[in-house]
Amino acid sequence: MRAGLLRFLGLWLPPLAIFLAGLHRAWLTGQADPWDWSLPMALVMAVVGWALARRQAALAWGAAMGAAGMAVLFCAIASGRPPLFSASAGLLAVAIMAAAGGVLLRRAGRARVAGACALAVAAFLLWRGPAQPVTPLSDRPALVVVTGLPLFWAEPGRNRMQRRDAPIVAVLRTRFTVEPLDDPGRLAQSGARRLLLAQPRALTAAQMVAVDAWVRGGGHALVLADPALRWPSDLPLGDRRRPPSVSLLGPLLAHWGVTLSGHPMAGERRHFLPDGALVTLSGAAWSAKGDATVRRIGRGSVTLVGDADLIDDRLWLADPARPLDPRMWSADTPALVARWLGAAMPSPGRWMREAGDVLAAIRWAVLAGTGWAMLGAYVLANRIGRKHGGTKTENNRMERQEIN
Repeated sequence: MRAGLLRFLGLWLPPLAIFLAGLHRAWLTGQADPWDWSLPMALVMAVVGWALARRQAALAWGAAMGAAGMAVLFCAIASGRPPLFSASAGLLAVAIMAAAGGVLLRRAGRARVAGACALAVAAFLLWRGPAQPVTPLSDRPALVVVTGLPLFWAEPGRNRMQRRDAPIVAVLRTRFTVEPLDDPGRLAQSGARRLLLAQPRALTAAQMVAVDAWVRGGGHALVLADPALRWPSDLPLGDRRRPPSVSLLGPLLAHWGVTLSGHPMAGERRHFLPDGALVTLSGAAWSAKGDATVRRIGRGSVTLVGDADLIDDRLWLADPARPLDPRMWSADTPALVARWLGAAMPSPGRWMREAGDVLAAIRWAVLAGTGWAMLGAYVLANRIGRKHGGTKTENNRMERQEIN
């Protein structure tokens, strides 16, 4: 009985520890990515393999498969979609390589070299397996940005402003040559065919005419027009440097026949688009069909989104110091903005859904891990019995000797 209990715990406790450790990283961003469990997987399984190398190495293989299965099952249930095969297979490979490395390092001769190679493979998978940071393309079209938001400067105090790219601008620079423009009347002279019009300050009639002519001439504009901006600012009320609290583009949008068809909502909300992409909205007037509104205007086009807060890094980035790392994104916002502007960008694409889905995923993952440990303990007990033969008392004695 004691041998069976120890065998069960050996198959259950390491996967449970790995699962709980990986949840911390997953909760940081809300991504349902098996790679979030890769680092604790490698560390724990290497130690488990080392500890069981001279006793029951089969427990290490069973624990590795159980831990990978728990993480993959959690991701599938929490997101309502199966995780990417490459991520699932990569996590299992990390588990097996780490366990093999721990087992082989405990042995003598060439086995130690093989163990070091296995750990090196696991380390390589940890490095290159997950989504890689976004890198700049060599050919980047021009993108003009007209905005009243602090996208190119910071607000350290009331007396001075510091130039600094907001995280969303840092990401967009990998796909576009980004240029801020104070006067929309100079759009035609810029030579750009893409425009980000994000909650700008009040435009004069001449500037609106210039924007309209630029679009009708073949330009594409992404318009972020927020009826209730919640972007935080340390500047006092009434300061002209504060972002406009409401959209001032009404006359221009009316001229284009574009309206904000949704209803402003209170607070922040995670919103899934029809294709599964995630954005975090704040006080937005989202379109009825749940996506951006697109209109053809002359030879150009306008994409309208009734929320400017969505590009605030607080709503899509878990670590402000790493805006180019998709593993730190808490929403698909950068990839969506790039797509609305006509550029492709990889995005996480697998997200935890509602709280009930996450709780169900935790429950089923733990139950599956427990069932796997029970099955593994039973199979190993039968294997030992067939290997040694003899009476039940003799087999139990042999089990205790193998474990101890």
